[in-house]
Amino acid sequence: MAMYLGRFSYTPEAIRSLIANPEDRSEVARAAVESIGGTLHGFWYAFGEFDGYWLYEMPDDTSAAALAAAIGSGGALSKVETIPLMTLAEGVAAFKKAADASYAPPGG
Repeated sequence: MAMYLGRFSYTPEAIRSLIANPEDRSEVARAAVESIGGTLHGFWYAFGEFDGYWLYEMPDDTSAAALAAAIGSGGALSKVETIPLMTLAEGVAAFKKAADASYAPPGG
């Protein structure tokens, strides 16, 4: 299965709701991921540009896109991003393949 890093930001309304009624949203995230055949590996809140991050596996990109669409359409998030992750071996293979790519930078 493929790994993904999700980043999200809550709407002001969702933050007000969480302040009024704090809850562990990781179980909701776990249920959503598992309903599409994936596995949740972690869920964190953060400071900065995004309010939270989550690491999960999905059977394929279509499943990851379906999850992002389902969660994004819920209205509680102002930003949702899905970042596909590669293993180190996949990254090394990509660099090796890049050596054969036909590309010249500007002015080159």
